[in-house]
Amino acid sequence: MSADLQYAGAATIADARAEYFAHAGFDADGGYAAKWVKLKIGPARVAFPNSTCRVRSVKLHDLHHILTEYDTSWTGEAEIAAWEVASGCRDHYVAWLLDLGAMLVGLFIGPKRTFTAFVRGRRSRNLYNGDFHPDMLECTVGDLRRKLDIPETASKANVADAIAFLWWCAIAAAGTAVPSLVIAAAVAIVLFRG
Repeated sequence: MSADLQYAGAATIADARAEYFAHAGFDADGGYAAKWVKLKIGPARVAFPNSTCRVRSVKLHDLHHILTEYDTSWTGEAEIAAWEVASGCRDHYVAWLLDLGAMLVGLFIGPKRTFTAFVRGRRSRNLYNGDFHPDMLECTVGDLRRKLDIPETASKANVADAIAFLWWCAIAAAGTAVPSLVIAAAVAIVLFRG
């Protein structure tokens, strides 16, 4: 959890979300209307389409950031990804895809924090059981945390947590390996044909 960003339990989700957007440097609407999502990876910038499916999930993902207090740094994104994977993304398929990739990154940049967030997620519920509704903004942060049984901190991990974590890491690695092999093969063909 971020040490410098605390959302008071009495704050409305609307106020907390506005604070979250400002702190993260997002547009006032969270960038939901943008045609492209732009990520900075070191000195490079990567862009991908801001699809309707992504917006459907990211509206809830942003609320999860507030409820869990994981920030938007690379490590924070790995933490929230692990938390969401552990608590289940249900029919939010874009969330599964993005979260598994971010969780895999977390294994390299913050493995302990990623695992701790995963364990916390196994003891929580999340908002992916449906779609964003404007009424959610009227709830308080504390009420929504209690409704979803989000513990303030992760409890001690057990063997089942470790096995589940390894399982999901294997799924994430396999999901990344196949596209990487296809891209590598395509590059090799282009290089050797030329």
